[in-house]
Amino acid sequence: MEDGTKTKRTIFVGGIGDDVDETSLLENFSTFGDVIEVQIPLAASNPSQPTETKHRGFGFVTFASPADAQDAIDNMDLNELNGRVLKVNIARQVKAPVQGAGNRAIWESEEWLQHYAKPLSKSGGAALRAKVREGSKGADDSGDQNEGDDDTAMEE
Repeated sequence: MEDGTKTKRTIFVGGIGDDVDETSLLENFSTFGDVIEVQIPLAASNPSQPTETKHRGFGFVTFASPADAQDAIDNMDLNELNGRVLKVNIARQVKAPVQGAGNRAIWESEEWLQHYAKPLSKSGGAALRAKVREGSKGADDSGDQNEGDDDTAMEE
């Protein structure tokens, strides 16, 4: 099965309330055709309340056929589910998936830094900078010698 075919069978359901779970999405969307899979991504848990799990306000429903997915879009987009207006359309694949990083740069994570980052002395960066500095000093020194000669000529 091609990814493009699966994408056209998977719909995005946005605007779902906190009281909606995968079972209720399955019940509401199975009227449009055979549902293969229902996913509701969970939000990051609150550290002060680890038992409380919330979702991110959207989900995905994968149908057996693209026609069933289109029927669900046609019938459920801008309709209500448990008092909330839904936004339903074809799911689009994320262009650059970032594993668990969200909207932050991956190197902002302490775990990533501890695992992948090297001290400057071991990374080769310090040695490279020293070479660059010495190379620029050599170029500066040749220019300085001429200037120094002029200075001594002026003093005499």
